[in-house]
Amino acid sequence: MNRAHCDGARGCPGVLLMLCGLMMIGSTALIAAPSTLSAEAHVIDGDSLRLGKHMVRLWGIDAIEGRQTCTRDGGRWPCGREAAQALRAYIDGRRVSCRVRDVDVHERLVARCTVAGQDLARWMVRQGWALDYRRYSDGAYAGDQAHAERLRRNLWSGGFEPPARYRARRAGRN
Repeated sequence: MNRAHCDGARGCPGVLLMLCGLMMIGSTALIAAPSTLSAEAHVIDGDSLRLGKHMVRLWGIDAIEGRQTCTRDGGRWPCGREAAQALRAYIDGRRVSCRVRDVDVHERLVARCTVAGQDLARWMVRQGWALDYRRYSDGAYAGDQAHAERLRRNLWSGGFEPPARYRARRAGRN
């Protein structure tokens, strides 16, 4: 029996190295994520869907949070709820197809999703329900955001707190 790899004095360096390597990979890399999905979607909020058993975050955008409110004409309105309703109405029971790009820290699939060939993220930004998330999109939807802002569509019709800032404030990370 060859004990050159595991002895009492030095332990099992090969096993130790393998375990360290797995720890460095991180938990998200260990998730078995499909590369594509196509199913009926359940809208969670303006940038999150459930397709079957998979939670999906639309790539490249940041939508107003579901419970977030905005201001318009001197009053508050439930812009987060309305953003989700707008996405739900646009999908309207049609099949959603997604190409997975990543897995986020919440173990959601981050994907570019379409309905009838139309990019859902682009539609949400162009309609003024979401922002181009430049940190991740490298400005892929900047032109669509400028269009919505110029036409004062939805969020741009009044005042709102950017969703990332809203989340940070709610988490106490001002």
